[in-house]
Order: sequence, then C-alpha cells, then structure tokens
Amino acid sequence: AARSLGCSPWRGFFTVALPLARPAIMAGLALALMETLSDFGTVEYFGVSTFTTGIYRTWLGMGERSAAAQLAACLLLFIIVLILLERWSRKQSRYYETGSSYQPIKPFSLTGGRGILALLACLLPIALGFLAPAAFLLHMTIKNAEETLDDNFWQLATNSLLLAITTAAIAMVLALVMAYGQRLVPKLGMRLAVRTAAMGYAIPGSVIAVGVLMPLGQLDNTIDSWMRATFGLSTGLLFSGTIIALVYAYLVRFLAISFNTVESSLGKIKPSLDDASRSLGYGPTLTLIKVHAPLMWGGLLTAAMLVFVDVMKELPATLIMRPFNFDTLAVRVYQYASDERLIQASAPALAIVLVGIIPVILLSLKIAKSQG
Repeated sequence: AARSLGCSPWRGFFTVALPLARPAIMAGLALALMETLSDFGTVEYFGVSTFTTGIYRTWLGMGERSAAAQLAACLLLFIIVLILLERWSRKQSRYYETGSSYQPIKPFSLTGGRGILALLACLLPIALGFLAPAAFLLHMTIKNAEETLDDNFWQLATNSLLLAITTAAIAMVLALVMAYGQRLVPKLGMRLAVRTAAMGYAIPGSVIAVGVLMPLGQLDNTIDSWMRATFGLSTGLLFSGTIIALVYAYLVRFLAISFNTVESSLGKIKPSLDDASRSLGYGPTLTLIKVHAPLMWGGLLTAAMLVFVDVMKELPATLIMRPFNFDTLAVRVYQYASDERLIQASAPALAIVLVGIIPVILLSLKIAKSQG
C-alpha cells in the first residue's frame, strides 16, 4: 500500500515498517538491556566493574553480606524501572496489522555493490560472533582432546546435566499448574500472583542468589541453634549451600521462560474442549492430564528445553550458591578463563555452545513451518 502511494523503499521502511515493528524492537531492547545488566562472566573477564561483579566481590571477597544486599537492591530497583518504562512505552503507541495470516514482504533485489554490502552486513555478525569463536573452540578441543576431554570434563557435564534436567522438569510442571490455574480462575488476584511468580527472568542471577541465600542462611542458623539447645546436635547447613537451594534459585530465575511458553500453548486450546471434558465427568485435574497435556506436549517440551539451556549456561547464581566441590561447565569455563587456561576451557565452552544451538535450530524450524 505504501509503494502504491508513491513511497520509496526507504521511506516506506521508516514510515510504515519501523513503526509497526516498534513494540517488538522495544521488547528486544529491554531484553538485551536486562541480559547485559545480569551478565557476569564477560565483564569479569575484561575487568569491567558492574553491579554483578560488585555483588560477587562484596559477598565472597569481602564477606560483607549487608553491602552485597544493598547493591542487589539497587540493581533490582533499576531493573523494575526498566520494566515499567518498557511497558509504558508499549502502551503509549499501539499498532495493528490488517490481516491475521502471515504475509511475507516482497523481496527487493540488490545487485552489484549494494548486494555485496548487504551480504556482508548479514554474514559478518554471524561469522565474527559465532562461527570464528566456535571454530577456534572446536580446533582447540580436538587438538588437545586428551587434556580437555578427561574425567573431570565428564564429571562437570554430569553435574550440569543433573541441575538442568531437574530444574527443567520442575519448571515445566510448575508452569503448567500456573497457566492452568490462571485459566480456571481468571481473576485479578490470580493473574497478579502468576505474573509475580514469573518476574524472575528480569532479575540478574547474582541478585537472586543474594535474595535466596540470606533468608535460607538465617533459617539454617535458627534450626542449628534450636537443635544445639534442645538435643546438643549441630545440623549445619540444611538448605543454603545445597543443590536444593541452587535449583530453587534457578526456578525463580527461569520460571518465566517456561510459563510464557506453556501459557501460549494452553491459550491455543479452545475452551469448548474443557466444557466437553466436564460434560463427560472429568474434573479439572483429569481434564488437564487427559485433554490439555497431550495437546500441548510440544509446547511443554519447548519450555523444558529453553529452561534446560539457560540453566546449563547460568553463571552468577551458580558461582555464588553452588555446594562445595560441585562445579558446572559454566563455572569451570569462568575459572579456566580467569587463569588464562584457554585450552582447558575450550571443551566445556564448546559443550555449552552446542547445547545452546539446539533451541535456536528448533525454534527457527518451527517459525519457518508456521510461516510456510
């Protein structure tokens, strides 16, 4: 329509396509900002002082829990302001499409120098940001296979898989219960409770670690004091410093990913199926198990897979909360990189990269299938 009114390709892009894409651009920008704020490994390796590195150094390096909590609170406040600004920006302007079906944009042929520049603009970020580093890691891993693929590597992989599979399974079940509960009770209180439980992804892992460890540590001290006074026994750390606390922190951090995916899948199921199931004598639980779960099995697996990948590469929360002598691939990559032992870091880093590629490929295929 813009071209038929005499708009050039560039003018149509700036006056039509760009405003339509504004909500997605703002959401992507907010996501990138939150990911940057929560990053730890990269800024620590390059010696950049940020809130996340400050929280880690204050907590573990100086032993100042109160100061670490104050830093975490400041960062959390900044994140909340960022979320509110992003939502306010989306509410200020609303854009709509004229149809519900996917209509691909007509390709615009580029030839000569413009075509080469467009090709380079698309290939360079992928080549420099992924292909070259991945090729280097693969080369280092194969060249030093005896040194990198040792028993220690497989133990790290086992620890990472244990945490990732456990968290993904629990997150999938919790997300299903939350989404189905919101479907059964579509009231404001339920929606607020569900949205509050799914806010963790915007919070950096270091902030969540501090927020989980402080009350759990106080609970451990209270139980230990009571056991000493009553039975003369010391219970030690029952919750903090255990895998249970670490998995709980993962759930707080990544439940939003699982919930959004499950909620989207459940929303595609017509309410008439619920009514038909009820008319056959099935209650809410049996309806969920026998009707909804089989229909949304693909969405459940996607949710579990996304959580699995994020847990595999999570560093700040794992670094602060991991039990003694319990390391993961991400933690060991950070330790090796900090010591400039890049050869030893190649295999764990490559494993994390390969795991992260899987959801990208599957989601790309799913999008292509829906558009085709």
